[in-house]
Amino acid sequence: MKVRLLSIGKDRSGLFEPGVQEYASRLEHYTRFELVELPEASGRKLKPGDAKAAEAEAILARRKPQDWLVAMDERGKSLDSVELSRYLAKAQTGAKDLLFVIGGDEGLEDSVRQAAHLTLSLSRMTLPHRLARLVLIEQIYRAFTLLKGEPYHK
Repeated sequence: MKVRLLSIGKDRSGLFEPGVQEYASRLEHYTRFELVELPEASGRKLKPGDAKAAEAEAILARRKPQDWLVAMDERGKSLDSVELSRYLAKAQTGAKDLLFVIGGDEGLEDSVRQAAHLTLSLSRMTLPHRLARLVLIEQIYRAFTLLKGEPYHK
């Protein structure tokens, strides 16, 4: 099983990237893991909504046939850590790879949510997308430790 976390944009603040890299290195113990960063679609020639559409096109181009796409959106389904671990186990059993997707500043276009196997919410509150990436990668790590019966989850 391979897990990819695809996000739009970069952490310009430098606050979250060290944590993301720490959990990414920890995940290598459990699964093939890849962080994918796509550039924000921007420019003076873009009309409102065009950036989100361009980002959606770039996201969907990265999806592979064996992927279960998980779209991160505050309107999605809320899972606790144990439920997320069960979802990962189901993907493993089904020989599916997981592609978690975090949109840019404008969020995800409807086409990405419609293509998703699961639309998942980390919180009903809106989170900065770079913070959401850190929270998500920690929860993916926690899910794998749960599946292995390790004491990380308390």
